[in-house]
Amino acid sequence: MIPYLLVDQAVRAGLLEDLGRAGDITTEAVVPAERHAVCTLVARDPGVVAGLDFARAAFAMVDPAITFTVKLPDASRVAPGEVIAEISGSARGILTGERVALNFLGPLSGIATATRGIADAIAHTKARITCTRKTTPGLRFAQKYAVRCGGGANHRFGLDDAILIKDNHIALAGGIIPALRTAKQAAGHLVKIEIEVDTLDQLEAALQEGVDAVLLDNMDTTQLRQAVAMINGTAIAEASGRITPATAASIAETGVDLISAGWLTHSAKVLDIGLDFVRVT
Repeated sequence: MIPYLLVDQAVRAGLLEDLGRAGDITTEAVVPAERHAVCTLVARDPGVVAGLDFARAAFAMVDPAITFTVKLPDASRVAPGEVIAEISGSARGILTGERVALNFLGPLSGIATATRGIADAIAHTKARITCTRKTTPGLRFAQKYAVRCGGGANHRFGLDDAILIKDNHIALAGGIIPALRTAKQAAGHLVKIEIEVDTLDQLEAALQEGVDAVLLDNMDTTQLRQAVAMINGTAIAEASGRITPATAASIAETGVDLISAGWLTHSAKVLDIGLDFVRVT
């Protein structure tokens, strides 16, 4: 679950952006104030639902009297034509909140759907699919929540979560050994250290110095199998680079613990969800 304060903050910002200085002037001009409607949120494509709390909040902020009834909760698989939620109340309020609600629900469900596709592809292995920090500013918490809805795991939420030494850090520190040694001196007792390596020689150096996790970047499956054998359970093995639904299974089968993919949060296809009017009175 996501703390409601975070949902409230994100949805409020979305509504303020959409309503501007004068509100929904189209709906106010065209739709009678007394008009009541019953609507459904319907999936147009197969996928996984994520973001219903955001949709509910959008309608509630516009009009607290609007009711929002979930039919398929977050993390549910959905088929085309299936009803995800039912909305009832002021027709004006429903129309005004519709776009913000769908702007959260569609993209988050798209992330969950993409994640689920990878999770299903590697389900026969021990590996887990995880996201990265390649997220939309201000919406990282929501996008990482969507990854969890799709059966994935979360990587760092921010730079203060853990120490992840990447290639540029290594270059500026003067090598893998000095980078790891200074990181260990700086890290608190609860802070994990991960280092990115591009070659098996770099991996050997990192393992000799000792590290909690190793990011095996852009290695082919042969290199990944060798790396897993070298690590031999002494550190978490994370594969990154070229992760797609087509390649995920073969990468997971090398024995790595994690597969990380930035595109899950920055490029996943939006799940097509529409709002259909069922009854108007």
